[in-house]
Amino acid sequence: MTDKDINRLSSFHNTCLRKIMKIFWPNKISNKDLHEMTNTKDMETLLIQKIWRWLGHVIRKPSDDMTKVALRWTPEGKRKRGRHKTTWRRTVENKLKERGYTWGTVERTANNREEWRKLVLALCTIRHSKD
Repeated sequence: MTDKDINRLSSFHNTCLRKIMKIFWPNKISNKDLHEMTNTKDMETLLIQKIWRWLGHVIRKPSDDMTKVALRWTPEGKRKRGRHKTTWRRTVENKLKERGYTWGTVERTANNREEWRKLVLALCTIRHSKD
């Protein structure tokens, strides 16, 4: 999912929250205040949290499970012209590198659910604290 897609989802989410809370044009309120009022998180944080949780779920599956096999699978040949060179797995690996984690560390941590929950929370708060 690109940044443009996330921005669109986030904009839609905030618009819906404003309609629910009956906050219209002349009354200006920041998105941060809106999320505090509604006790919600921004869309980017929600998506990141869902991605990490799903990844932990897949890593804990048996090695012959289709989703785990697909996570490790690398297709042969070249991509057609115009296709993205980055895959979902490469994107996740880059996010892990940015935060100082390796794929092996993540696999070991995911097997312990409590540690994994703490890691997911840490990964989401690191991004959130940059704002």
